[in-house]
Amino acid sequence: MLKIFFIIRKGLKKSFDNIRNEQLKNNLMQAIPFWIGSVVTGFFAVMYARIFAWGEHLLNFIMNWHAWMIFIIAPIGFVLSWWLVKEFAPNAKGSGIPQVMAAVELANPKEHTKIRSLLSLKIIVFKILSSVILVIGGGAVGREGPTIQIAGSVFRKVNEYLPHWWPKISKKNMIMTGAAAGLAAAFNTPLGGIVFAVEELSKTHINYFKTALFTAVIIAGLTAQTLAGSYLYLGYPKTNDVSLMVMFPIILVAGTAGILASQLAVMMLKMTDWKKRKLKTDQANIVFLVLCALFIASIAYFINREILGSGKEIMERVLFTKDKHEEWYVPVLRMLGPALSFTSGGAGGIFAPALTAGASIGSVISGAIHLSANETNVVILAGMVAFLTGITRAPFTSAIIVLEMTDRHSLIFHLMLAGMVSSIVSILVSRHSLYDVIKVNFLTEIREKE
Repeated sequence: MLKIFFIIRKGLKKSFDNIRNEQLKNNLMQAIPFWIGSVVTGFFAVMYARIFAWGEHLLNFIMNWHAWMIFIIAPIGFVLSWWLVKEFAPNAKGSGIPQVMAAVELANPKEHTKIRSLLSLKIIVFKILSSVILVIGGGAVGREGPTIQIAGSVFRKVNEYLPHWWPKISKKNMIMTGAAAGLAAAFNTPLGGIVFAVEELSKTHINYFKTALFTAVIIAGLTAQTLAGSYLYLGYPKTNDVSLMVMFPIILVAGTAGILASQLAVMMLKMTDWKKRKLKTDQANIVFLVLCALFIASIAYFINREILGSGKEIMERVLFTKDKHEEWYVPVLRMLGPALSFTSGGAGGIFAPALTAGASIGSVISGAIHLSANETNVVILAGMVAFLTGITRAPFTSAIIVLEMTDRHSLIFHLMLAGMVSSIVSILVSRHSLYDVIKVNFLTEIREKE
């Protein structure tokens, strides 16, 4: 009897060991595609950041050489950026975040084949080409939104290349994780990437993909840091010795930035709709783009060059130099530039331009009410969070991104307050975010083609 017991126990132990080994093998095979996608995403994010920075430096070099050259390079840049997207990858236009949101919604058994038009190798190539050409031409666009679409494309291709015998991985989880990894690598903000996936993309309970999400964000961020070095997107602005009374200017700036950002989103949507209805030929689109480019070039040449590019140098100047207070019209220029650039039909993101617009609003209001240098820095950071929230309607993502890119963890409550105030007041202008409306447009177009 005792011998039979030992035989049964030995058999059960062997069975459990086999089950554990099989489960470990399955978990490892499930994780490997996420790891590969994260490494590739980190590489693409760094290379794209360097190419984009080269484009901005080239624009500045040309402007410093002969400022009048902007009247030549702006029309060429706007038209060429639009043409590349139109001819080769129509769904590469704009930011890229609405395309990823649409792809997540299409990741179901009936519609998953439609994702290829939103996330692909072709999208990666023309997203980079179009956005860099647009920024060389003076377009007020950023690279962060495009990096998210690039990362989503990388993860989708990795999933597609898996052999048929590989354990099945949810396409939706793969795309969402890729987007989070892309944002983390673009800004060097791992928590921001995680919060973005949860707040903006996920309609699935996070327990289903939390391990993959966390590891992908970490690996993508480490890959980017290995290639580019450990860095902060902005740096360490001085914010010490600030009293609680600064909450009142924060609320003022957050409310103002939220309303203006939401109004900017409405304006861009109306411009896009007008273009669809009125500009039905390529010739009409080219004329419109040339006029927009010449308008931006005229402002840059005659008024202020700060309408050009992503605007990162504005954020760095108002946060890290004594020149903290922008002229009253700079926020207007930093909204006008992205409005014309984002609706041009070329590729380019609005994350960095939105942060710049928010920083300029905080800078102007801080100067008007005579805040100290450190208080001004806090209010500028709050303006950045508020304006980005007004565009995306993602207050926690916005707060965490600004928190991580400046390493100002002591301001977590200040930044979250700015995000919440902006989120509330922006609804007064429009109930829907810019990304949600564009996502619906992409879904409608794709489904109508079938």
